[in-house]
Amino acid sequence: MFASLAAAGLLSVSLAAAPLNESNQDIVDTAVAAGSFNTLAAALTEAGLIDALKGDGPFTVFAPTDAAFAALPAGTVETLLLPENRARLTAILTYHVVPGRVGSRKVVDLTGALTLNGQRLGITVDHGTVRIDDATVQTVDIDCTNGVIHVIDKVLLPSADNLVETAVKAGRFGTLVAAVKAAGLVETLVGEGPFTVLAPTDAAFAALPAGTVESLLLPRNRDKLTRILTYHVIPGRVYAADALATLEFTTVESSPVRFATLGERVMVGTAGVVATDIDATNGVIHVIDAVIMPPKGDDMARAVNALIDEAITLGAPMFNNGQPAACAAVYAIAAQGLMTLPGDGLPAAANERMRRALTEADAEHDHRQRAWILRGALDDVRAMPLATMMMPLPAPRMETSSSKTSSCSQETKSSCAASDSHSL
Repeated sequence: MFASLAAAGLLSVSLAAAPLNESNQDIVDTAVAAGSFNTLAAALTEAGLIDALKGDGPFTVFAPTDAAFAALPAGTVETLLLPENRARLTAILTYHVVPGRVGSRKVVDLTGALTLNGQRLGITVDHGTVRIDDATVQTVDIDCTNGVIHVIDKVLLPSADNLVETAVKAGRFGTLVAAVKAAGLVETLVGEGPFTVLAPTDAAFAALPAGTVESLLLPRNRDKLTRILTYHVIPGRVYAADALATLEFTTVESSPVRFATLGERVMVGTAGVVATDIDATNGVIHVIDAVIMPPKGDDMARAVNALIDEAITLGAPMFNNGQPAACAAVYAIAAQGLMTLPGDGLPAAANERMRRALTEADAEHDHRQRAWILRGALDDVRAMPLATMMMPLPAPRMETSSSKTSSCSQETKSSCAASDSHSL
């Protein structure tokens, strides 16, 4: 493993053996005594971290050598040491520190480690080479009184962008960013956090029924949009390994969201996870391939479908028994009820379909035609993927008025209806 690789000479030892292997010095004094961490010591001093790293700890420090700092682009170190850049310098330095004493034997069993910065280091072992992000470990297990040092050949650079900036720069979350702005959530998602964002791609939003995104972005639908977006946000940093270990988390929207594995695929709700652990200064992003809906919408969708089903159950026998006026009246009551649902009510497209049908039915004097107009609207709404505003529910197979028109002549609609008690 990691320690045995060092013992076998596969990991070079670049520090003087005597002072580094003694356990009577803290992390800072050990680094200073080595003579090859002068830039690191200067940076720790400028960032005001000396006292912290001389404290009880314990800490694990992945320490870049002077040569590692010298390999940064010209002027980088000098710029970072300026007082106005202290926050960025601190973020970089704390990204090199992991809480606890993590020796080499434990390091090689990890795929990542959470740092004092809040972001996560990636750890890989490949053919005797141990990497921390893109840095190679050169020396391991330098014991100190308050922790352990592992020497690396590059300076590790954490993300400098917040969640919104990260999404913008990625180039595939344009719709999500537009929605966050429309919902007034930008200030929250650029704030301290941290948050875990389940980020649907532009393709995920494009897969929603036509007009859905445009409708959600309207000012009158801001509350609905906010509820959907906050269902994609989990308080705290939840990395992929944590998600699959815990499985269920409460979202900012307040409803739970659940992770699961489906064969080789990781799912969250009804969406597939296509990329994980994208760090930001104030959280982490997991990319998903579908927009997920709060389960509260599932309850509303079931209420809508139950109302439509009940209207059809009552109205269809009336029509088939020669009472089209009574049938039309039942359908009209159902349509009006759908348009006055509590809370967010029907989505805009469904609401407009009901409104148009009621207007057309009021202008129609033939009761049979009125019944067909209203039944067609009920069928259309029943068949809508209400997940776009509530939650997707499978609709039973029913022929709509338009399909009846294609298979039956206008004169024989009643005989077609007689062949199926649910036909109207």
